[in-house]
Amino acid sequence: MGYRLSKIYTKTGDKGETGLADGRRVGKDHPRVEAMGELDTLNSQIGLLLAELAEQQAAWPGLSEIIEVLAPCQHRLFDLGGELAMPDYQALQEAEVERLEAAIDLWNEEVGPLRNFILPGGSRAVAQAHVCRSLARGAERRCQHLNAVEPLRPVGMAYVNRLSDLLFVAARLIARRTQVDEVLWQAAQKP
Repeated sequence: MGYRLSKIYTKTGDKGETGLADGRRVGKDHPRVEAMGELDTLNSQIGLLLAELAEQQAAWPGLSEIIEVLAPCQHRLFDLGGELAMPDYQALQEAEVERLEAAIDLWNEEVGPLRNFILPGGSRAVAQAHVCRSLARGAERRCQHLNAVEPLRPVGMAYVNRLSDLLFVAARLIARRTQVDEVLWQAAQKP
């Protein structure tokens, strides 16, 4: 593979525009760029979650499976970002959505039904999984906003939606496998 970037800065974006791979120049606040940015933020935060899980893996071997499921998600998010940057590029496949669904079903069986609303917290890893979940929801909203303007492939929309579901169940599973109590929501007292 050849060099992708020979210079880090080009000065072509100094006036608030950026170039897409198809040659178009769009504003940095264009829905396509906003969606790409949200996917990038999510990908970075998943990297942080994976690092946290890797640090705890020796003490809690049950985290290995979670790492194995989440690690490919960073690559698929990069693929989806590529699809947004290069509108004719198609990398993400339905099998990836099915892979997430299978993990969700398996993990949800282990954690059992949700009987109360839960809050992000209990441990750093659980909270980070919830940060990723909420960022996935934000990325999904940005992609949907773009989809209303410039239709996207349905598989990308489904992938981001399932990823947020996976991250929710992962947060619960991390708590269970590290023996951390979930933080249950307590409704405000009514006067």
